[in-house]
Amino acid sequence: MTQICVPLMVENHADALRDAIFAAEHGADMVELRVDVFFEDQTTEPDDETGDTAGHPVVDMLETRIDRVLDLVEVMPVACIVTCRPHWEGGEYHGDDLDRVALYEALANSEKPPAYIDVELATFTHTPAIRKRIVKAVEPKGEGAPSTRLILSTHDFTGRPTDLTRKIIAMQEEDACSVVKIAYRARSIRDNLELFEILADRSKPTIALGMGEFGLMSRVLAPKFGGFLTFASLREEANTAPGQPTLDELLNLYRFRKIKSTTKVYGIIGWPVTQSMSPMVHNAGFEAIGFDGVYVPMPVEGSYESFKATMLAMIDSGLDFKGASVTIPHKRHLGRFGLEFNPHEESNTTILIASDGGLPQNTFGIDGMAGDVPLAETDNTDADAICALLADRLVMVGGSKIAIVGAGGVAMAAALAAVSMRADVFVYNRSEDRAMELVKQISSSAGDEHDRGSVTVVSADELQELNANVYINCTPVGMKDGPDPDGLSIPIPDMDKLGPDTVFFDTVYNPVETPMIKAAKERGYRTIDGVEMFVRQAKMQFEHWTGKNSPAGLFDTLVRNKLST
Repeated sequence: MTQICVPLMVENHADALRDAIFAAEHGADMVELRVDVFFEDQTTEPDDETGDTAGHPVVDMLETRIDRVLDLVEVMPVACIVTCRPHWEGGEYHGDDLDRVALYEALANSEKPPAYIDVELATFTHTPAIRKRIVKAVEPKGEGAPSTRLILSTHDFTGRPTDLTRKIIAMQEEDACSVVKIAYRARSIRDNLELFEILADRSKPTIALGMGEFGLMSRVLAPKFGGFLTFASLREEANTAPGQPTLDELLNLYRFRKIKSTTKVYGIIGWPVTQSMSPMVHNAGFEAIGFDGVYVPMPVEGSYESFKATMLAMIDSGLDFKGASVTIPHKRHLGRFGLEFNPHEESNTTILIASDGGLPQNTFGIDGMAGDVPLAETDNTDADAICALLADRLVMVGGSKIAIVGAGGVAMAAALAAVSMRADVFVYNRSEDRAMELVKQISSSAGDEHDRGSVTVVSADELQELNANVYINCTPVGMKDGPDPDGLSIPIPDMDKLGPDTVFFDTVYNPVETPMIKAAKERGYRTIDGVEMFVRQAKMQFEHWTGKNSPAGLFDTLVRNKLST
């Protein structure tokens, strides 16, 4: 079983013990005592009369410093790793390496030794004398006697080391090494796939983690590939490496204890995706129906080339990648991706499914790739959700007038949905060229013109005089932390102009009550907020992936509660 280890940057005995107890009580299997500063701190000789230490000489007492660490290890409530990481490998220790070796020897020979000491490969191999001392320290102490085991580690905070394979082999072939640890800054989520391969090919217990936002997947999915442990911070501000999830996130958001080799992988693909609520919603849904899946953020930088390379790599990997919600800026990229590999299908989508075959329409294979490559299926749940919400609110969608503000991916989905239901669509965008391009794409992809509604570009003045049945905001205006959080992309006239059945629909869901929704409610109009759309499209995605009814009420409650905090 992959263990969860909480790293604690030790500054003093009392705080470290308190945090270790808290970690143990909240589900951690192990703690890592990072004693970089705690061990390096020296003893200041106080003034004989006042006891004041300021301005007095420092007494470097190695035995005292070692005893402080030994005393801390002795009271740990769970198994622990002791690490004294030097500054040249991302730590905060600037002292003598031989002092660190003496600490490791004392720990290994103590009455209550730590479960592991973590030593950098570079330190271990620095001189034959250091290697010999560390090897001797971790030798088994005899039958029944507690022993410390050795984690050999390598870290790179800039990217994948060019000599990574050599380092892995060196650690695997070292008899004294019980656990191999590799950690480097992931440059894309594709780096996670190599880390998973390292775990799959391990010859002894291995930790393989990507640091930074792109490496989160390696931390969450460690149990799927048999990782020895993963690290989780006690709280957001306490992480000791970039990209660490918190203990609460790992256990409760990602359901870490439920992840196993058979677990299917889903995610949210976009840039950025850190604040997405999709992982919260879908993982809670998987838990509610007992589904063997996990949903993780999948950040992919904005270019089509990055998107394409990531999709091809993930579909062709051993990840069990079964589905993804695709958000900005990649909604259009997914359409291009589908067209590139199957030019007979039109695809402008917000969801991608990778499955084993037997798929309905809109499927495409990946040509030119080795092995038995699964198919991918595309669908557009934004458009489907908008269709469903319009049908809920309007007695008759066909023949109604629907005004859409914006010309991005959501506007495209809204326009496709409306014209497919035979509504007449009027598109306004500050850039008329982009609006014209959207209309052109709709006209070429929406099917028989006799079996659909019309689509037209309008000016700002024409928008105000339109008297539409539905107004849909598909811009970020009104979004919390967006470019214009207090703005109104659509003017809200008094009731006597439009009538009480007019619907104002905002695709922005944070805040729940955007300025447009608030103004529309105050004037007595009907509204559809962004949470309704978010939940409806999440429901459709979830049912597509699992084949089971979604707990849509749970989704709605989770999102609204999250946004109200």
